[in-house]
Amino acid sequence: MSSTSFSGSAPSHIDLRQVDIAPDFWYPLAWSDDLKRGQTIGRRFGKEPIALVRPREGAVFALEDRCAHRQVPLSKGRVEGESVQCCYHGWAYGRSGRCIDVPYLGKGKLPNGVRTYPCQEAGGMVFIFPGDPAKAEAVPLPPLAQVDNPAFKTRRFSPMVKCHYTFMHENLMDMNHQFLHRRQMGQIRARFMGQDQGENFIEARYSFARIGKQQPLAERLIFGKHHDNPNRAQPVEEIVSVRTTYPYQSLHIHDKDGDLIMELFSVYVPNSADGMSSQNFGLLSVLRPKTPFLIDLIWPALGVFTNRIFEEDREIMEMEQRAWNEQGGDRNVEVFPVVKKLRDLLMRCGVPHSDGSVAVHQQPRDETLKRHEALSDA
Repeated sequence: MSSTSFSGSAPSHIDLRQVDIAPDFWYPLAWSDDLKRGQTIGRRFGKEPIALVRPREGAVFALEDRCAHRQVPLSKGRVEGESVQCCYHGWAYGRSGRCIDVPYLGKGKLPNGVRTYPCQEAGGMVFIFPGDPAKAEAVPLPPLAQVDNPAFKTRRFSPMVKCHYTFMHENLMDMNHQFLHRRQMGQIRARFMGQDQGENFIEARYSFARIGKQQPLAERLIFGKHHDNPNRAQPVEEIVSVRTTYPYQSLHIHDKDGDLIMELFSVYVPNSADGMSSQNFGLLSVLRPKTPFLIDLIWPALGVFTNRIFEEDREIMEMEQRAWNEQGGDRNVEVFPVVKKLRDLLMRCGVPHSDGSVAVHQQPRDETLKRHEALSDA
C-alpha cells in the first residue's frame, strides 16, 4: 500500500472507496493463539502477503510471504530454529528477512532476502507495522478495550466482511441505523447527544430510548430494564459514545452515573488487493455484574445476541459494497453531519489507492437530475 497521504484536505471529488488505509499504524493480523510454537501462518494487509512466524523460542516475527527464489509462500514452509525454510527448495530466512541458508550453495553465495515487518503481540493479537519501519517505535498501539482489566470480561471476534473498510466505520458511527436491528433489539430510537472532533478523531454521543416493550434478555441482565418516558426532560439510559481515532474505532457505554459498563475496540484490516474486503478484529469488554458468576451464565446468550447484530450489519454493508461495484462508484446521498465529518477524516488520513488509480466521485442521481432540470428551464 502507498504511504503517501493526501496533503491537507483530500479533493472533494475523490471517491472514498478508492482511498486506502494508511499503513503507518499497528494492525492486528491474527490472534496469538492461532499461531502455535514452531508454526507459520499466512495473512494479508491489502495487496501485501505476510507470513507470521513463531519460532520454538523467541518472539513472533513477520516476513513478506514470498520466497525470493520462486515467489512461493513462506507460510507453507517449515520453522527451523529461529528461521523459516521455504517448502520448495529449503531456502531459509531469519527474523531480519535476510536469506541465511540455501542448502545447495556455499555460505558466501547467499542471495538477497525478503521484506520484514515490525511485529509485536498485545491483547492476545499479533500486530504488524506495514508502513515505514523507521516510524514503528514512535507509533503507539491503540487502547485495547479492557482486555487486561479483571473487572471486565472480554469477548473477541474477527469476522471477514466483503466491503471497503470505510463502510464499517460509517456503520458503527451512525447509530441511526438501529432500525436495521429491530428484530434483535426491539423498537428503540437513537438520540444524538453531541459530538467532538480533532485532527485525527471524530466522536458522536447517543442515548437509546426504548419505545417498545421487547428487550433482549442478555441486555436486560447486564444493563437492567429500560423504559422510555417521553415526558422526561433528560434520558436516564446509558450514554453511548462512538469514536474513530484514525484508523481505529471504539464504542463506550456509560451508565447514568457515568461509570463505564461496556467498551468495544475494533479495527478493519483490508485483506484483498483491491481493498474491497476487510478483516475485522474486535474486543468487546463488559463490566462484570455484582452477582458472582452471572456474567458467565449469560455470556453464551450475549454471544448469540451480538453475533446476530453483526450478521445484520455484515449483510447490509456487503449490500452497500455491491451497489458501489454495480454503479461504478459512490452514489451515496449522506445527510447526517457526523458521518460527513467522518468521511472527511477517513479521506484526509488515508492514502491514494495502491495501484495509483483513484476513482472520481460520481454525482448522486438526485443532484444530476436537478442539474438537468436547471439546464432545461434555462
